[in-house]
Amino acid sequence: MPELGNFVKSADWKSEKHVPAIDAPASVAPGEAFDVEVAVGKEIPHPNTVAHHIVWMALHFVPDGANTSIEIGRVELGAHGQAAVADEGPAHTAPSVRFRVSLKKSGTLHATAYCNIHGLWTASAPVAVG
Repeated sequence: MPELGNFVKSADWKSEKHVPAIDAPASVAPGEAFDVEVAVGKEIPHPNTVAHHIVWMALHFVPDGANTSIEIGRVELGAHGQAAVADEGPAHTAPSVRFRVSLKKSGTLHATAYCNIHGLWTASAPVAVG
């Protein structure tokens, strides 16, 4: 039976519109709150239509030396232009979210995004605490 990990895709977000881009500082002070932005389509816009859209995005943190992740947050993106005439609805959701985070230990942020057509995509960024 195929493992789910075999279907998780990654690439450079500058050349692939489905990869979540993580905008976070490279280093932070212990316990100090900072913003982490996760956006899909930062360099190449991702469609946001009824037929093709980002369904959800999530952010996890893996502390150095840990063997499990901590889910920081998950956002469902529900407005894709639904209306009597598809894609002409009064609301659309841009696939971008900001999390306010504080860390006590260095580690790696992992963002995931799910496209209704092209599946699960991931990216990561290290953050040093000190």
